[in-house]
Amino acid sequence: MVDTLTLTRPDDWHLHLRDGDALRTLVPASASWARRAIVMPNLRPPVATTAEAIAYRARILDAAAGTDFEPLMTLYLTDRTEPAELTRAKASGVVHGVKLYPAGATTHSDAGVTDLDRVTPALERMAELGLPLLVHGEVTDPSVDIFDRERVFVERVLAPLVERLPHLRVVLEHVTTKEAVAFVEQAREGVGATITAQHLLVNRNAMLVGGIRPHLYCLPILKREEDRQALLRAATGGSPRFFLGTDSAPHAVPTKETACGCAGCFTALTALPLYAAAFEEVGALDRLEAFASFHGPDFYGLPRNEGTVVLERTSHATVPDVLPLGDSTVRPFWAGERLAWQLRN
Repeated sequence: MVDTLTLTRPDDWHLHLRDGDALRTLVPASASWARRAIVMPNLRPPVATTAEAIAYRARILDAAAGTDFEPLMTLYLTDRTEPAELTRAKASGVVHGVKLYPAGATTHSDAGVTDLDRVTPALERMAELGLPLLVHGEVTDPSVDIFDRERVFVERVLAPLVERLPHLRVVLEHVTTKEAVAFVEQAREGVGATITAQHLLVNRNAMLVGGIRPHLYCLPILKREEDRQALLRAATGGSPRFFLGTDSAPHAVPTKETACGCAGCFTALTALPLYAAAFEEVGALDRLEAFASFHGPDFYGLPRNEGTVVLERTSHATVPDVLPLGDSTVRPFWAGERLAWQLRN
């Protein structure tokens, strides 16, 4: 039995760091293991311009003082995003992607795109610049069941978009279904996907059977066991199209444990042990490094990291019940559960 794993320093290719006082908790949690992270722009108001991304980056770096953590910034795509703004973003050297939220699909997505036709000039400029489109892949049609929204998005929106703009680089973020996995596997060059720890570890039964567990509620929502198995095969199969993206999305406990709770799982602090548990489940610990450390930078055209982190087997580590989040608290994914792996300090 393997008792230690030495990995090239990983990155997180999908991360929510929030803003304000929360940064003081959230940035160190990710910096404890990730060298870089693609930072989501869905603040309120959203990070929609290059100037706003540069200012947000400065706040993150201030919270990261004493670490080597590097935030990779993104812009929030809106119906009003101008191609010239994307040219400025690319020239800045700090913006590495543009996030597509279908309007109303998830947290703080009300300023998102209402119709892809409205942003065609922006998407065409991104294709010219090599600036990746990072996609929250769910339709918002109320007639579509919530468990089918990703599958329908791939069929109705993403597949035609990928065909129409053959040079646009696309990341289908937090992929959750077997159909989406199959699409990414068979798509043209320049299409990739991130996978979260929670979607690798549990299915929708964990959230719903025996009582509702609000801290397992995220969007896209947890899916069927057959989908989880497809994700495990994709993550551990060695394909460079799939890479680590936690989608760690913290919400204060009172906003989760309420009549209409927020969507998101906080995994940043224990992300690597969680991923290791998923890979060990299918006997693929030897493939964790490529998924966590190589595929993401290769896709984004960035150098692989040079440092290392060490995971060691443990019999006594558990996920904390609560952690500070600004002036409140956050309950992590798998709170109180025992971990088989922990980061060596």
